[in-house]
Amino acid sequence: MQHPGVTSTSFSRRFRVEVIVASILLISLGCEKVHRPDNPDAATSPPVEGEQSFTAGQHRMLELLAHIKENSGDNPFLGDHQAVAFRRKLAAVSESDVRKRFDLLYLLGLAELELGNERVGVEHLSEAFKILPEQRVQERGLTAYQLAVAYMRFGESQNCCLHNTPESCILPIRGRAVHTEPEGSEQAVHYFLEALKHIPENGDLHFAARWLLNIAYMTLGAYPDKVPKKYLIPPTRFESKLKFSRFKNVASSLGLDTFNLSGGAIIDDFDNDDDLDLITSTIDVSGPMHYFSNNGDGTFADRTEQAGLLGLYGGLNLVQADYDNDGHLDVFVLRGAWWDKAGRHPNSLLRNNGNARFTDVTFEAGLGDMHYPTQTAAWSDYDNDGDLDLFIGNESSPSLEAKCQLFRNNGDGTFTDVASRAGVAYRGYPKGVVWGDYDRDGFPDLYISEFWGPNLLYHNNGDGTFSNVALRLGVDRPNRSFPVWFWDFDNDGVLDIFVSSDDAYVAQVGAHYAGYPRAFEGPRLYRGNGRGGFEDVAEQQNLVLPSLPMGANFGDLDNDGYLDFYLGTGDPSYDSVVPNLMFLNRQAHGFVNVTMAGGFGHLQKGHAIAFADLDSDGDLDVFVQMGGSFPGDEFHDALFENPGFGNHSLTVQLVGVRSNRSAIGARLRARFRERDRERSVYREVSSGGSFGANPLRQTIGLGTATRVDELEVVWPTTGLTQRFQNLNAGQTIRITEGQSDYDQLRIESVRFRL
Repeated sequence: MQHPGVTSTSFSRRFRVEVIVASILLISLGCEKVHRPDNPDAATSPPVEGEQSFTAGQHRMLELLAHIKENSGDNPFLGDHQAVAFRRKLAAVSESDVRKRFDLLYLLGLAELELGNERVGVEHLSEAFKILPEQRVQERGLTAYQLAVAYMRFGESQNCCLHNTPESCILPIRGRAVHTEPEGSEQAVHYFLEALKHIPENGDLHFAARWLLNIAYMTLGAYPDKVPKKYLIPPTRFESKLKFSRFKNVASSLGLDTFNLSGGAIIDDFDNDDDLDLITSTIDVSGPMHYFSNNGDGTFADRTEQAGLLGLYGGLNLVQADYDNDGHLDVFVLRGAWWDKAGRHPNSLLRNNGNARFTDVTFEAGLGDMHYPTQTAAWSDYDNDGDLDLFIGNESSPSLEAKCQLFRNNGDGTFTDVASRAGVAYRGYPKGVVWGDYDRDGFPDLYISEFWGPNLLYHNNGDGTFSNVALRLGVDRPNRSFPVWFWDFDNDGVLDIFVSSDDAYVAQVGAHYAGYPRAFEGPRLYRGNGRGGFEDVAEQQNLVLPSLPMGANFGDLDNDGYLDFYLGTGDPSYDSVVPNLMFLNRQAHGFVNVTMAGGFGHLQKGHAIAFADLDSDGDLDVFVQMGGSFPGDEFHDALFENPGFGNHSLTVQLVGVRSNRSAIGARLRARFRERDRERSVYREVSSGGSFGANPLRQTIGLGTATRVDELEVVWPTTGLTQRFQNLNAGQTIRITEGQSDYDQLRIESVRFRL
């Protein structure tokens, strides 16, 4: 789900004037909420084999989630209470009351669209447009724009959703992505042109309409020839500055193209067979999680039921770790983000009992006492005692105080919230939280990306407390940020911080492509200086452009040893048809946008991102969990297969003994020679960004080198440093803390069975 504000009618400030107008109209019309009585009979667990063996905590979780599902009508994004109220009011309005009738038709049209009732929504907006007097120029332009957007979404549903192809919605649209059912796009073109007649030239709505007009012509196969010259965005604006191999979306061929709203994704080895599996979730309170087991032969099997995940509805984000050090990766599910008090849903801690069979132990573990809306959490051993602790970024608002939580692992399967004692019981609207030891003092530090104000960097004082040093170190911007991560983008052995900016919307994207840049606050790339300080090098690294990110992660696409990154983009509004973006790291001499050349410019809303070698061929593929916020905005997940770049890699899995079993926080350095030049590549073990989870095993790109001269591992709890010499590229190895030798994993490279 992409960037709603605190309530269903007061979205973030970046939303267009028409949303504000709609909100005012809604309030002026007195659209009261339709209250539904609780239905205790609905609060029952779904049928699951072996239900009688469930723990009391499991039953309690399933009952809570089933109850939330049955009473979702009042949900600010998923519910139908607004549409129900508008329908009732419209039926009672006289035909002669044109003003009120227009207001209700307009609002009901938008509400029906959000529910997925596209034909009905279009009909209401069309009638609203017809009864609007000609002299009300501004409203005619706005209504025509919304009607065009409605038809555009209808076209997407009839084509990209119902007849999805690997090329669907990939910018620039061509070939099999051109719509075979043209009605939606034809009508969208008509009404975008009508809107452009009535709205001020070079205003925000003008650039939004112009951008979407060009996209609509593309879907008809009529771009650029049929686009009116004064509105044409030149084809050169969709060309890449760098030749780059094209990735193919293979999700549908592998059965991984789940059709859902926005959600989370983890790629990792959950059944301990050494190949990588996939778990996804959706914000839809009626939507299930999915577990796809890697069969090791280029195919995947949906084993959701066998994994014990039935009935565990909802979840905007997921993060993994072996919290109990038993050798099986566990999963934490985050729920309720954006929904204010309506989002007081329980999170879930899913303990992996072995062979990817999960048990919900949230209440037994002490994580279920308070339910707050959240979408972000991160694991780390902040106190260096050998087990993983959990920080959860909860969302506060004027009507809900939801302090962030730091759960210290007690070492016995339970947790204690020590946030207040540690000084991190922060009250805000965090959209991303990540851990990283930026000053190399042996204690992981915590960065929080804040949606409504300055960001925070909590320095770990090493005594169980933290101090916010963001302002002093100059890393508190941008003011409206979203995904965030620690990484070493320039391979100097010092952690850097990437913080995305949410200060943009579809109009600024359209203006950017049209060649008329609009003001916005860009992202920050804080380069660590090795002395505990930072310098913002985002502009120097060519990263200042409007992007609307939410899901994001990083990985080395071309195995050159330098980390690249991908942004999943959009916002809840249906006009947020903007490309997801891929940036290639040119050996720390600037990033190049390879979105178009690489085939990554998916126009549907991108959320959780994971870079992972799913076919075990030594390079990273890219998975994207897709979908929007409203019931009518579902879409198919995507998996972009890496075609290969001729470079080599070494994959390393670390197993902690005295340090945490997942080895989160461990540091790696691979030293090798490439073209008679000595190089080093650095990694710190984590799942990557703050929305979407990479495998904890690290795939290290080596360029053309075929051997690692020395691999250095620094373990987080003990500080033990181990070194291994002369490792051949092209293999996956497992290193156990304290053992003098490593194990080579017998993983065969396979071809996806497409």
